[in-house]
Amino acid sequence: MIEIDGRSLRVEDVYAVAVEDDQVTINADTLRAVEEKHESFLRLINSGKTVYGVNTGFGSLLNVHIERDQEIELQKNLIRSHSSGVGEYLDRRYVRAIMVVRLNSLAAGYSAVSSDLLNMIAEMLNRDVTPAVPKYGSVGASGDLAPLAHIGLAMMGEGRALHEGRIMDSAKALEKAGLKPYQFKEKEGVALINGTSFMSGILSIAIMDAHDTLENAIRSALLSFEALSGTSKAFTPWILGARPHLGQVAIGNRFREYLNGSDIVKRADAKKVQDAYTLRCIPQVYGSVADVLDYVENVVSVEINSATDNPLFNGEEVVSGGNFHGEPVALAADFLAIALTDLGNMIERRIARLVDTNLSGLPPFLTPDSGLNSGYMIPQYTAAALCNRNKVLSYPSSADTIPTSANQEDHVSMGATGALKLLEIISNVRYIIAIEYLLGSQALEFTDKKASPSTLRIYEKVREKVEKLDRDRPPSFDIENIRKMMDMKEFISALQ
Repeated sequence: MIEIDGRSLRVEDVYAVAVEDDQVTINADTLRAVEEKHESFLRLINSGKTVYGVNTGFGSLLNVHIERDQEIELQKNLIRSHSSGVGEYLDRRYVRAIMVVRLNSLAAGYSAVSSDLLNMIAEMLNRDVTPAVPKYGSVGASGDLAPLAHIGLAMMGEGRALHEGRIMDSAKALEKAGLKPYQFKEKEGVALINGTSFMSGILSIAIMDAHDTLENAIRSALLSFEALSGTSKAFTPWILGARPHLGQVAIGNRFREYLNGSDIVKRADAKKVQDAYTLRCIPQVYGSVADVLDYVENVVSVEINSATDNPLFNGEEVVSGGNFHGEPVALAADFLAIALTDLGNMIERRIARLVDTNLSGLPPFLTPDSGLNSGYMIPQYTAAALCNRNKVLSYPSSADTIPTSANQEDHVSMGATGALKLLEIISNVRYIIAIEYLLGSQALEFTDKKASPSTLRIYEKVREKVEKLDRDRPPSFDIENIRKMMDMKEFISALQ
């Protein structure tokens, strides 16, 4: 059970609700405070105060006055008109992540919404009603308007939703779950859709997946390192400490410990001066990725505990600000995309080294009968293709901006695009790692296998599902099997 209080949500909590289907509960004091703010806000509105998005139009229509008896209809129309997303629906896990992040943001108490709205979002999460949200339509300021509007549309019973594994009219999904369509109150429509929860919810899941991806990259690298007779000299503690970036030192120390007990490495240490960069510089490159990941997690941890609505209300005054602008998250998503793309680049170069007999000293393409058999020639092509795709995707979305709303919103973050393409980059890197698991294990077949106990555990885990290659067979099935093992965290469990 994850408690929502508007200030202490972690990316791990978002993952637990979104992926593991943990239930949510809202802190009682938080609910009371939210309701008190809402009542104070209503008194302010009833006094005749002009408030953007409550008794005015939106965007460049901000100077259009809305009568008091039309303010509820304004919120409904906002959600209807802004539900303009296109493309395939976002996976359930990401929509749930978006919902729990939006719930926590509204619970911070600056959005002037009622406790009813918070309870509705929580009940939809707990009763498995997941709005159908098209992938595309957000420019990342004013917040993630279109995708969040589709969530509001489903809450009203006018959209589509996933329930019990089926897409249906949201009115039917709500009814089956024992819920009634939500009636949005003053300001609640704009409060729901004007925020960064789409990009930060997706990025929360991406961070967890990226941690898992880096852990797998460390393990797959062990196989290649030993198969290529790498020397551990570059992982000497004082060398790492001479340039004490946190990630570099941590990864270098772990990698050295994992290599303990390897006769292959001992022999290499006695004979070799240094290795190619893709072996020697694992701490520097992987450590940099780890540091970027920590930075991005810190940014997102702040964001998912922030009020990103506009305008905001502190109990006394309403102020229009810019907390909806997704720039911090957009830059973080792009930074992580670049880091993971380069992680994949390094792994692909080791894969290429494994299959090149001139560089590895191993049989060409890791087959005992090359010529008649092509062995693992083409998996390197696949890794190269995935790297190429990632290089295209790693162009920063935040480097672009296209003005919207008749130039009232004249600079946007494009953070939603950054978050979405990051998901594809992570998936591609995981396939590249799966290829290294496959080829690294095969490469060890041509050694005396006197690798470290840690390396051998990874090798044996691969061999549980994938036999060594004696003659040609389609590698695709083996790569997919290893990818499934990664997704089930089998390699991480094998080497803690």
